[in-house]
Amino acid sequence: MHRVVVIGAGFGGLFAIKSLKNAPVDITLINGTAYHLFQPLLYQVATGILSEGEIAPPIREVLKRQKNVDVRLGWAREIDTDNKVVKVSGPGIDYEVEYDTLIVAAGATQSYFGNDGYADHAPGMKNIDDALELRARIFGAFEIADLHTDQEDIDRWLTFVVVGAGPTGTEMAGQIAELAHRTLPGQYKHIDPRKARIILVDAVGAVLNTFGDHLSTRALRQLHLLGVEVELNTKVVGVDATGIEVETERGHERIGSMTKVWAAGVAAPPLARKLAEKTGAKADRAGRIFVEKDLTVPGHPEIFVLGDLMNLNDEHGQQLPGVAQVAIQGGRYAAGTIKTRLEGKPAGKPFKYFDKGSLATISRFSAVASIGKLRLDGFPAWLIWVAVHLLYLVGFKNRVTAVMHWAVSFLGRGRSERVATVQQAFARRAIEEYGDPFERTRLEAIVRKD
Repeated sequence: MHRVVVIGAGFGGLFAIKSLKNAPVDITLINGTAYHLFQPLLYQVATGILSEGEIAPPIREVLKRQKNVDVRLGWAREIDTDNKVVKVSGPGIDYEVEYDTLIVAAGATQSYFGNDGYADHAPGMKNIDDALELRARIFGAFEIADLHTDQEDIDRWLTFVVVGAGPTGTEMAGQIAELAHRTLPGQYKHIDPRKARIILVDAVGAVLNTFGDHLSTRALRQLHLLGVEVELNTKVVGVDATGIEVETERGHERIGSMTKVWAAGVAAPPLARKLAEKTGAKADRAGRIFVEKDLTVPGHPEIFVLGDLMNLNDEHGQQLPGVAQVAIQGGRYAAGTIKTRLEGKPAGKPFKYFDKGSLATISRFSAVASIGKLRLDGFPAWLIWVAVHLLYLVGFKNRVTAVMHWAVSFLGRGRSERVATVQQAFARRAIEEYGDPFERTRLEAIVRKD
């Protein structure tokens, strides 16, 4: 049968696959992890509200009733467009998969704007490893501060800097503030968590600047009420183990902080640039590929590019945002186009994105919502946020446990997931020094055999 290869099990890839459930195709899904990640709730894993399992169900479990899918673990490293082959690196093994139609929906990576060394000291928020590392760093900071007697050291451990005032950074800063002011007070003998500083930094002049002036102002006000220090028009120029260097309207400053979070930018993964070079397609500065109106690569109607990897303008000339709804609708559209082609019917209409609005939480019972011409904030917006996120959580069990944990955190003062380990805090650096463990094991086996 017609062979469809899907790279990436995010919203775009997963919804494309589900839409092809009854189509006469053989689907091969290639993904670097064995789980589908509900990325918008990563910050709640990092701050102890939800467990990683609640936002990352196993792909095989999600697709267990879909018999035309073969799930393969690995990272697509190259696409041979001439021979229609995807070359994949799995754990300790390389393999190839042939395709008739290819859907590339590999998601985005964290962008440090050319300063990748910042990642060692300011993890991003793009995967489960990032969230667990941040959880260990955040809760660990309070524990270590409680051990120190020098006030300068205590202040450095109790200062949290979040870079990026978009939805992820704003939500993260709000939750750290709630931890410090609502959850942790009374649990330490030698420090007062309420004296922690939470600083939100952004180079632009507004919080949630894509939501409009009204909601941006409301969000800023709520952050101030939570005790978050918001530094706008502030550019990060250096990050190290003990602090962060910034250029502000006041001049150059250094903020002493042991815990930094990076939520300031995204970029397409290296695979996107390789595909652009192979096909001759244009790519923007972030590596996103300029696609046709039907989401295909110019000159290659058999290759669809979805979600964070594509650059496409809407009917008003505005670039489509890198949000879940763009990927979901793109996945469904690509699947519909494939079915139309297999049925021998004429091509359908160009892809048109239906904007269902934007949501962001600031704290418990407080959010902002931009839905068409409607602008909401406070508790009504928070209720909409809860409903939407429950709707898109995969699996009935995940929805039930998420509601239970939200009740613990929002109605009470607890956090259900506060366990943090040394491995979570330092695994990134250990893996960088040790190298790829699967490759090391493979080479050691070869040496022993010889």
